[in-house]
Amino acid sequence: MSPVPDGHSPAAEAEAGVDPTVTDIIREAIVRGEYAPNQRLIEADLSAAFSASRATVRTALLELAGEGLVERLPNRGSRVRAVPVEEAIEILEVRIGVEGLCAAKTAASISDDDIAAFHRLRSRMIEAVSEGDLVEYSRLNQYLDVRIRELSRHATASEVLSRLHAQSVRHQFKLSSRPQRAKVSVLEHIAIIDAVVARDPEAAERAVRSHLLSVIDALRDLSSPGHGTAAFH
Repeated sequence: MSPVPDGHSPAAEAEAGVDPTVTDIIREAIVRGEYAPNQRLIEADLSAAFSASRATVRTALLELAGEGLVERLPNRGSRVRAVPVEEAIEILEVRIGVEGLCAAKTAASISDDDIAAFHRLRSRMIEAVSEGDLVEYSRLNQYLDVRIRELSRHATASEVLSRLHAQSVRHQFKLSSRPQRAKVSVLEHIAIIDAVVARDPEAAERAVRSHLLSVIDALRDLSSPGHGTAAFH
């Protein structure tokens, strides 16, 4: 398997045999909610936690600020940026077109070996949901996104998505951690995989669009006044 592009999760990089960087590790922690919105990110603490130099941590925080995950505060260091649900929905609306393009291009050029790998991934996703292992299911979702993006061989789309994905995936992670949502989500991801391995670009693009519209609907529903929005930052 070829290396995973820069800017993706440690889970996906581990799958490809690539050691995650400090930037990757902090990004993943933010996505999973281990660092709360508006939480201060103290360079000395991060340096000790990850056995990295202050310079390395500072560079990581600057990279994450460029992705919109971290805010740099004048004379006060950094903190986790709170991404409102409304902004996450706007990002998802942009992702519909770009991820659909990547899925279509992957479907048009996927190799027999990658088809076999996607079949295995499909089985693992179904198994994770049936066993209630939602952390593993979320990890596999991220890996599927990485592989479709990589196999599309569309450098511009990949760069756009690398900047947009992390900002909205926090909200998707919250959704996928809900058992009922995971049961819906896995069927949507199976539809994407099935279209890609069938080498049907139009069906792959439709499946991506259907999935992301479903995510948008779920976010709108769960951010309504009856549910509250704080949990989705």
